[in-house]
Amino acid sequence: MMDIRIFLSLAVVLFTIGVYGVLTRRNAVGILLSIELLANAVNLNLVAFGHFGAGAVGQVFALFSVALTVTEVIVGLAIVVLLYRTRQDITVDLASEMSR
Repeated sequence: MMDIRIFLSLAVVLFTIGVYGVLTRRNAVGILLSIELLANAVNLNLVAFGHFGAGAVGQVFALFSVALTVTEVIVGLAIVVLLYRTRQDITVDLASEMSR
């Protein structure tokens, strides 16, 4: 029998890896991947809570969260492509120079 603690523990591990990746990566693609891990940890929590107690509400919130994550990826990749076209590099340190 699966317990909710297993899913919550996996979500904590995914969230921790995502936070570590966001704080340590200098590459824009690596940061986007870490943000995806953060979003997947949240989705796992929503689905687990929906399955073990709240009914279909958790799954509905997870679907909305996936839709928001897809739009975030599209905007993030557009920014990465723009950064690469202007600077020929995708490190985040160069992105602050684009506002000037």
